[in-house]
Amino acid sequence: MQISGVFVVCFSPTIAIKCLCRGRRVYSSQHAIEREYTVLSNPSSPHTQKRKAGSRYPENARSRAQPDTTKSVGLSLRRNFIWTLAGNLVYSACQWGMLIALAKLGSPELVGRFALALAITAPVVLLLNLQLRAVQATDARIEYRFGDYLALRTITASLAMALISGIAIAVCKSWSLTVTVIAVGAAKAIESISDIYYGLLQLHERMDRIAISSAIKGPLALVAIALGVYFTAGVIWGPIFMAVCVAGVLLAYDIPCARKMMDVVGHLYQTAGRSPMRPVWNRKRLTGLARLSAPLGITMMLISLNANVPRYFIARHSGERELGIFAAMSYLLVAGAIAIGALADSATPRLSKHYAARDARSYSRLLAGLVGIGAVAGAVAIGIAAWAGHWVLLMLYGPEYARYPLAFTWIAVASAIGFVQWFLGTGMTAARCFRVQVALLGSNTLITVAASALLIPRFGLVGAALALVIANAALALGTLAVVAAAVVKIKRPLLKQS
Repeated sequence: MQISGVFVVCFSPTIAIKCLCRGRRVYSSQHAIEREYTVLSNPSSPHTQKRKAGSRYPENARSRAQPDTTKSVGLSLRRNFIWTLAGNLVYSACQWGMLIALAKLGSPELVGRFALALAITAPVVLLLNLQLRAVQATDARIEYRFGDYLALRTITASLAMALISGIAIAVCKSWSLTVTVIAVGAAKAIESISDIYYGLLQLHERMDRIAISSAIKGPLALVAIALGVYFTAGVIWGPIFMAVCVAGVLLAYDIPCARKMMDVVGHLYQTAGRSPMRPVWNRKRLTGLARLSAPLGITMMLISLNANVPRYFIARHSGERELGIFAAMSYLLVAGAIAIGALADSATPRLSKHYAARDARSYSRLLAGLVGIGAVAGAVAIGIAAWAGHWVLLMLYGPEYARYPLAFTWIAVASAIGFVQWFLGTGMTAARCFRVQVALLGSNTLITVAASALLIPRFGLVGAALALVIANAALALGTLAVVAAAVVKIKRPLLKQS
């Protein structure tokens, strides 16, 4: 009953979002767009010749019109936002459901083992992913072909898998943890391949197909973990089943969706007669793409390390049981982070426009409003954790977890500071302060390591939560200083004029 209840709760939004935007008008307009692309992509067609003859643009101006042409394939910004939020909610709910299934059907030790596997694999995968999807989704001029992204991701995913396997064999003390880490790494490596197909869909503004993929993948992974724990009383087979499910979604849904999109927009990719869906092994282009995206990979790795460093110290000093309890408590605040992230992503374009226009007043006012929302959301989270934390932990996880309400409250404090910092980071990104982020995150990683080494051996889970509070507060102050300097920079010409 527990498994089926979690599955129904997580899968019902999938059915709901698949029903969204299914009107006749959407399909008729999409078919019209596809027919338009079919005509334009066939040079010998009489319709194409007629279109060229009456066109107001010269033949060599076609490349300049490409961004407008690709945008006509996609959905509106509002629908893409709704689809993205729905897909992220379903997927994150299923990720949380995995921890609940491990806690209810297994033990805190199993939760800790799974959390440690995630903590080991995440920094490696994020570093070698190079944020290629973000680079791909913003490649409006198509400077790199889809085959370039797919080839580089194939290389980096293979390197990530090899590195994760080596770390697991060298660091893990038991064979069961070693197999678990390798299986989780395999699932993440396969997901990274899907990410490139997501990038193609995102570039052409079809976030609905990405959301549906996440809404399919999340429940399947949840069921795989739950069945693995239920039938084997261990955590080894769950990640293996999860990797199989992720591979199945990639082959059965992600690749066909990307192929359908490529049938529509494939003429935009110069492939010299070769299929645009195949990887392109061009050393010069792959090297250039890797250099372009390397700073983004380093940034994402540092963000992951900041979140996972306390977990490494917990596993070393307190064991997998305490780590499982800490991970389960931390994930309760993910729902707030999803809402904060969706609002931050939606506000980024407007903040960028205000900053580019040197409108310091509008930029500061909007950013202050966002920070205020983050502070209010954080205060609500702290209040719930302080007043009802014991009951929440008891109802969701069990009595073993309910014995740590103080640690849960400090985790909520750390998350509240993180909400504020998230919006400040959005303002920093909108001001295009990119290089300073690596230095800021690198120094914050050192602070996290020092705080964890000092507090966790003495205070256990409370010390881990306090380490997160210190690290998030330091990062928020550093980000605030960068944003303040950015505001002064755009105010300076106005001060000179006055």
